[in-house]
Amino acid sequence: MKMLSILALGLLLGGCNLASLQGDSGDLKVGQKAPVLATKTLADVGGDLSKITTYRYPDPRMYQYSLDQALKLDKPIVLAFATPAHCTVCDNQLAMLKGLQDKYGNQVIFLHMDEYDNPQAYKAFRVVGDPWTIVIGRKGVVRCVAPGRVLYSELDTAIKDAIAGKTDNAL
Repeated sequence: MKMLSILALGLLLGGCNLASLQGDSGDLKVGQKAPVLATKTLADVGGDLSKITTYRYPDPRMYQYSLDQALKLDKPIVLAFATPAHCTVCDNQLAMLKGLQDKYGNQVIFLHMDEYDNPQAYKAFRVVGDPWTIVIGRKGVVRCVAPGRVLYSELDTAIKDAIAGKTDNAL
């Protein structure tokens, strides 16, 4: 019982990231092409944000594009895998991303994938646990794979590098 309590406490303190217990994101590596797939958009759910995210304070801009559409726009993409309905760290991560989205405006596309509403994206990117943040460059190449909580300054640097066309950022 004591061991179970310690494990539960570790998961709480470490966020909702199960990756450390179950391996990393599989074969997805920096430098590879991002998987191309259709994901739900706000238009797909009739404008009802509750049908696309469990985040309490969603930003509609994060649900404008399907991933396959975003990859065609020749802009860096910040792809956030987070299920805030069961993950406090995810909630905080999405709040931070909203601030970065305000900072970078239309230079970068920010997409949020909630496991309940876009499970195919979790499968395609081989994401286990929450949160994960992936930065994809203009040409659809993965530039950064960050499991767990990411600091603002780390992600800000990765985004600046993606805008500038620099490669191989790893957090």
